[in-house]
Amino acid sequence: MPSLSVMKILLKELMTNEQVPRTPEPKLVMDDVDQVEAYTQAGRESGVMAPVYLFHATQICQAIDSGDHVLDLACGPANQLCMIARLNPDCRFTGIDLSPTMLDQARALATEMGLSNVNFTAGSITDLSGFGDKSVDCIMSTMALHHLPDFDSLRCTMKESARILKDGGGLYLADFGRLKRGDSIEYFAYQYKDRQHPLFTLDYLNSLHAAFTLQEYEQACAEAFDHRAKVFSTWMVPYMLATRTPPRRALPPRLMQALGDIQSDLPDYHKRDFSDLKTFFSMGGVKTPALG
Repeated sequence: MPSLSVMKILLKELMTNEQVPRTPEPKLVMDDVDQVEAYTQAGRESGVMAPVYLFHATQICQAIDSGDHVLDLACGPANQLCMIARLNPDCRFTGIDLSPTMLDQARALATEMGLSNVNFTAGSITDLSGFGDKSVDCIMSTMALHHLPDFDSLRCTMKESARILKDGGGLYLADFGRLKRGDSIEYFAYQYKDRQHPLFTLDYLNSLHAAFTLQEYEQACAEAFDHRAKVFSTWMVPYMLATRTPPRRALPPRLMQALGDIQSDLPDYHKRDFSDLKTFFSMGGVKTPALG
């Protein structure tokens, strides 16, 4: 179960009527080499974001079907994308990002992992004109949409995603939700400062301040997808959100085993974080298969 300090933060969030204003990211495109490297390392399977990426992998793999073309919006260094591509070798993946430095990291990781089913393209996720109407089987994104400069950009991204997604296709867009209190944001940003690079801690802090609210995601989703997709939140407080279509398949035994192996290799403190995330999302309506 979550620690007492986390529960205190959540209760304060529930009891307040204030809402910190959104502060957009200092830079729309993350291209500083040191900052990109810190972000990349945090997202590797041994990094501080490992339990978050594992949780979202269990959800994304249910949105994908065999033979799909999957688009990752704002793929960054492709830690999540390459994990999903390795788990689904019979699918084709495209990562799109504005940052050349991020894309260099992404291509290097795909090469290092020997992945032949992944390619990358430079571009804005608010303008997916390089993709035709109903041309993509599945769209994914992990902890990236808060980099958008404003709410209109979020709406454009959602509408473009709806345009290119095939009928019956899969969608899973995960991101932070904006907390109400500044001290709550500070707590989560610095919670694991001893496990992560200081540049990642600063990026985490900026990300939480730049997050959109649950209500903004719900509005953008409803405008773009009507009833095809829905926004889910972690229980009690929208610390993390998932905009998604219903799962398209149950995870086959091979995938269950592979995801379970990743879970078993996590250190105990990451296993606790993964369990907490499962619990809070489950109580918010997003179930996770038992991996072992």
